[in-house]
Amino acid sequence: MSIDLDPVTNSAKPRENSARPREYKDMSLLSRDEPLKISLISLHGLIRAKDPELGCDADTGGQVKYVLELARELASHPNVGEVELLTRQVIDPRVSSDYAQLNESIAENARIVRIPFGPKRYLRKEALWPYIEMFVDQTLSHFRRQGLPDIIHGHYADAGLAGAQLARLLHIPYVFTGHSLGRVKRQRLALGTSSPESLEKTYKFGVRVEAEEIALETASMVVTSTSQEVSDQYELYDHYQPDRMEVIPPGVDLSSFTPPQVNNVQPAIAQELKRFLQDPNKPMILTMARPDERKNIDKLVEVYGQSQQLRETANLVVVMGTRDDLNSLPKSQRMVIKNVMYLIDKYDLYGRVAYPKSHTPIDVPDLYRLAAHSRGVFINPALTEPFGLTLLEAGASGLPIVATNDGGPRDIIGNCNNGLLIDPLDGEGIERALMRVLTDAEQWQQWSDAGIEGTRKHYTWSKHAERYLRDLDDILDHSTAPALASRSRDRRLPEFDRLIITDLDNTLTGDAEALADFNALIRDHENIGFGIATGRKLDSAMALIAELGLPKPDLIDTDAGTQLHYGEALTPDFSWRKQIDYAWKPREIDAFLAELPGLFRQPDENQSEFKISYEIDAEKAPSVAAIKKQLRAAGLRAKVVLSLGMYLDVIPVRGGSDSTMRHALWKWGFSPDNVLVAGDSGNDAGMLLGRTLGVVVGNYSPELEALRNKPRIYFAEGRHARGIIEGIHYYQFLDNIVIPNDRIEPSNLAD
Repeated sequence: MSIDLDPVTNSAKPRENSARPREYKDMSLLSRDEPLKISLISLHGLIRAKDPELGCDADTGGQVKYVLELARELASHPNVGEVELLTRQVIDPRVSSDYAQLNESIAENARIVRIPFGPKRYLRKEALWPYIEMFVDQTLSHFRRQGLPDIIHGHYADAGLAGAQLARLLHIPYVFTGHSLGRVKRQRLALGTSSPESLEKTYKFGVRVEAEEIALETASMVVTSTSQEVSDQYELYDHYQPDRMEVIPPGVDLSSFTPPQVNNVQPAIAQELKRFLQDPNKPMILTMARPDERKNIDKLVEVYGQSQQLRETANLVVVMGTRDDLNSLPKSQRMVIKNVMYLIDKYDLYGRVAYPKSHTPIDVPDLYRLAAHSRGVFINPALTEPFGLTLLEAGASGLPIVATNDGGPRDIIGNCNNGLLIDPLDGEGIERALMRVLTDAEQWQQWSDAGIEGTRKHYTWSKHAERYLRDLDDILDHSTAPALASRSRDRRLPEFDRLIITDLDNTLTGDAEALADFNALIRDHENIGFGIATGRKLDSAMALIAELGLPKPDLIDTDAGTQLHYGEALTPDFSWRKQIDYAWKPREIDAFLAELPGLFRQPDENQSEFKISYEIDAEKAPSVAAIKKQLRAAGLRAKVVLSLGMYLDVIPVRGGSDSTMRHALWKWGFSPDNVLVAGDSGNDAGMLLGRTLGVVVGNYSPELEALRNKPRIYFAEGRHARGIIEGIHYYQFLDNIVIPNDRIEPSNLAD
């Protein structure tokens, strides 16, 4: 049998300096005697432990700081033994080589683990969706070598989907933090001039929202930063469950963000600002945000330009990330910066506005202190603000704040009482708020003192970690050990080094001559294992296999990915059965589906313990998306799979051909790179995604068209078994395997 090398260490053995994989002696409740291992997942952007590059693009913002600080703080807790922050490896001459390192220490007991998946180059988050299943497979390999975590925590929709898949497969408790939500963003952007089609092409809202629904459905806990997120944002989702929502505000690094001290030493950034300003000693109006139209920076510049009082009273300092060449920025960022420059010229603000093109992470605390020393103000005029980490940093530095009356700012100013809320579209209101802070010396001091005190009382990472770990303890106290944590060492699959898993009806069947050729191929290569994945029940599948003269499968996945058996004796996989029935309510689901128009229940012989099967009239029945939505609204958790445009299977959330296959490969330590999978219809879609070598036969049904241009999925011209044989030759599966379609980058996925 082949050995699957860990993608992080490139070794079949655990690293000597890593924590040993946890051994579970039984399937009882997790022992609380051992320190926790926590896996945080944050896939997009550029994450490194030292001097993270913030503001480079829309993906390098507050979430990067959040996950790094969370990892660092959790690792310092005595009950935590290891924190790993899983992210994406990036090898790209346009960015630092730091992001190519597979391992990087954050602090004692905390490290970044960069998982290779998808193209090596840097990609924006919207281009990562086709590669999520590849991350899942790579991470399974990593977990196998380094040990399972006690908790998986996904950050944002992409990691939310990946983490949910891993948690479902491994039966590990799951935590989700959305940071920002697709439905909310789509609503707000829809108010602009862009068409829905244009927004979908740019932001991939369809796949993002579905990923968020899956994450919310799976999560034992959803961590939010503000109560407004819970009531106004998560409430938009089908899987909104308030009892799972925990408001745990993030902290601020109080070792970096401190009030100004009395000294004459000017930081380096002060000299940079002097290049722009005629009178650098004036109070400073400071704003700091990436150049994004939602940040509303141009509105602030316009208000300043139109107000003689503000121009006479204070300088305006606008920090919009870091850029080397304006023309190298994405179009949306370029337009924001150009508009700011246009407004500076329009209102002749030269000498009054500073807009440095670059700064380092160590400059950021100095900017707040400079503004506080000048008795200035920090303003966040964003159109919407889920939290607002910069507001905490300013407050901790003793700088009063003015912020948009939305989300996080409401809670921050409510707790700290260190500034004013504004309507970001009300220019006169913005002017009045800024002037009040700048001209009322007594009030300025009260707000400054309140910010210093309030951030230290309400917004420390230690408080966040204490609340977080308390909630994790409660989750783990009600969780059993992962179904796959205990592996018997003497269990082995037959001695083959590669495996073919194929659907039965319409994939293998339909061409007798091609089937005979495929049958001979399997029998002539003893090193190749044979597996079947089918929607049929076990007895029906085995009868057809015998009728076709096929060898008995080494692995058979039946009932649409809900039953798993092995070998001549058809030994059932009991660890699979332990997890498949999670949240499964077949009677309620069956009764619900029976009331829908255009759905007709299939005969009893097509139903099984974990599969409810219907036929549909496509003209009368709701769409699959609508059926999912209605099931969710009814509080019923299930997967809905359409095949051949007319057969509808509803199965448990932990079922499906993708889950059964990954379960088997994990259990037996088999590399997905050595597995070829073939199918023709919607119930095969899951197993075709990921690191396995996918083949879609030429007679495929329309549901699989969505997989075209996905990596490692080959669309054969040959139909039925002839298409499988074509795929075998495409990947040179009988010899030294090659993967010509390992990374597919059509133009719509470019960064």
